[in-house]
Amino acid sequence: MIESPAQVGVLTFHRCINYGSYWQARCLVEGLRALGHDARLLDHHSDAVVRAEWRCALQPTLPERTHAADLGAYKAKARRFVEAIEQLPRSATFALDDPEGLAPLDAVVVGSDEVWNFRHPWYASTPLFFGEGLRAPRLVSYAASFGNHDAADGIGDVWVERLRRFTAISVRDANAQALVGGALGATPPLVLDPVLQFGDRVPRGVPDADRYALVYGHGFPDWLAAAMRRWARRHDVRLHSIGYRNDWADTQEIDAGPAAFADRVAGASALVTNFFHGCVFALVHGTPFVTAPSSYRFNKVRDLAAALDAQRHIVAPETPDALYDTLLTAPHDARIGERIATLRTQSTAFLGAALG
Repeated sequence: MIESPAQVGVLTFHRCINYGSYWQARCLVEGLRALGHDARLLDHHSDAVVRAEWRCALQPTLPERTHAADLGAYKAKARRFVEAIEQLPRSATFALDDPEGLAPLDAVVVGSDEVWNFRHPWYASTPLFFGEGLRAPRLVSYAASFGNHDAADGIGDVWVERLRRFTAISVRDANAQALVGGALGATPPLVLDPVLQFGDRVPRGVPDADRYALVYGHGFPDWLAAAMRRWARRHDVRLHSIGYRNDWADTQEIDAGPAAFADRVAGASALVTNFFHGCVFALVHGTPFVTAPSSYRFNKVRDLAAALDAQRHIVAPETPDALYDTLLTAPHDARIGERIATLRTQSTAFLGAALG
């Protein structure tokens, strides 16, 4: 008799209108399926979260309001996300604050993304992401993060007790290691974000003949925009902004959906970002990149760079133009690939032990 695959629910921010959130959710589900599990996203819903998500999608740079001329493009982008998410394997929809109707599962995997961020603007302190109300003998976290909730701020007792219910915990950054280690007395293993762990799920390509550097993010500091403009002129490279308007880029593609985003990353000769998953996608493809993380994303990007020995890709106002020339044209240091390979082995071992 052939044993049926384990029913595994994946609990994450799969409906966020954000390229990184979409791709980490998709890669984790598809990666678990490739390992032999019947994995699907647990399709939680909240009207308040939907409203917040769409407000952010249409007005991503508040308090600076979106130009009226760009609203149509941001709406088109959001609709493409909705269509893409509907194609992913999902459970029956249930209320975010009431998972009782969810069918029993063999295991639930919480993560990746900043599922435990007590400062998230609309998912903060949601009991569901700490396992509350779930019926599964195995409760596992994979590459969970606390986002910009710093280790120095600790974890409240009620949340510590919820973490104790997990049968296996892994995290994706040193900040989360410190928080969980301090709360439970044992440091959890560091594993790769699903996009890096299951990089074979990401569409591949070769740099486009029409050379461009991809600009991914918003709210870039003026010094970085100026440095990138100088670099682009020196190398005759077009700066192509995706997902958001960045007026210092040469071209704008605000309305790109998740598939178009992956295609543009695959075709780019270089990438500049202030987002965590911008760095992750550059690492997946071996694309030359630089980053200057925003304060909200600082913990995640700092710890990713440290874990992979890629700190030199984090630039600052004093970074000389000559270093941009190197970072945005040369292959990644071999040590980065070695660290990814080591962590990929650790991540595979964790999932094997946690899910059987």
